[in-house]
Amino acid sequence: MKNIFKHLPTIETKRLILRKITENDVESIFEYGSDKEVARYVTWETHQTLDDTKVFVDFVLNQYALNKPAPWGIVHKADGKFIGSIDFVSWKPQHRTAEIGYVLSRPYWGKGIITEAASRVIQFGFEEMDLVRIQAKCFTANRGSERVMEKLGMTYEGTIRKGIYLKGAHQDMKLYSILKEEYESQVHNS
Repeated sequence: MKNIFKHLPTIETKRLILRKITENDVESIFEYGSDKEVARYVTWETHQTLDDTKVFVDFVLNQYALNKPAPWGIVHKADGKFIGSIDFVSWKPQHRTAEIGYVLSRPYWGKGIITEAASRVIQFGFEEMDLVRIQAKCFTANRGSERVMEKLGMTYEGTIRKGIYLKGAHQDMKLYSILKEEYESQVHNS
């Protein structure tokens, strides 16, 4: 587990390939990163130029090199397009807990893609990283992300009032989680 992010494994699902982000992904990331609707509910600002995206990719590559939490890029198998990212935005190995976050290009919204990717990342977290709890948060207005968490079998724990200051305002965040025993029960019953 010590080198999990330095050697982030490629993971496949029915429709997706989850893999390390590379410098070749800059234009694809800019395509959705510059979309104001995509950036509306994430913690980063809308990308204004390709340089904004290059800064992000350089940050990710550095995170891999330092073996710190960094995202998988999401590639859609059917068209080979890089369409988003998903990652453990935080990981506390001493507590065996982590938090996931994700972003997806707008043309792919509403197709169950993030649910498919997150389901596999949750499996990886519980089975390969020995986590006991995985959580996720979303802005209270982000009903799409909230539906993803519900489909993943996560439990709503509450609203963190004014829990983060972003985009010029304090934001309320909804907190969801799934425990290892709940995940195992879902797997056993499916």
